[in-house]
Amino acid sequence: MGYLYIKAFHIFFVTSWFAGLFYLPRLFVNLAMAKPGDESQRLLEMARKLYRFMMPLSLMSIVFGLWLWLGYGIAGGWLHAKLALVMLLLGFQYYCGRIYRDFEAGRNQRSHVWYRVFNEIPTFILLAIVILVVVKPF
Repeated sequence: MGYLYIKAFHIFFVTSWFAGLFYLPRLFVNLAMAKPGDESQRLLEMARKLYRFMMPLSLMSIVFGLWLWLGYGIAGGWLHAKLALVMLLLGFQYYCGRIYRDFEAGRNQRSHVWYRVFNEIPTFILLAIVILVVVKPF
């Protein structure tokens, strides 16, 4: 019974974290398209709050994931691949923080098109993780 609660909390925090991973780069698209003085201050504030909100969500996702792994003996080659993708997501999140700081300092050099492509990265990582967890191909 405890296993199912831990798994439910893990899924909840992962889903919430991904909501931020999907939306923050979308805010970057809008920031790249905004002209100075437009709505950019409001968008920057939204990005700042979302990034700060994502941090505990990612932490709780990892805590409950580790609990499942170490506490309930979940193992397999698929898990190593999933953990590598989670590390990639943490790097992606960190890089989003750097992008936010660049926007805040007025140092953005990329177009909204670049951010539209960048926005899709977590989608593909999520698809790969779901396939690894459900199919367990190795």
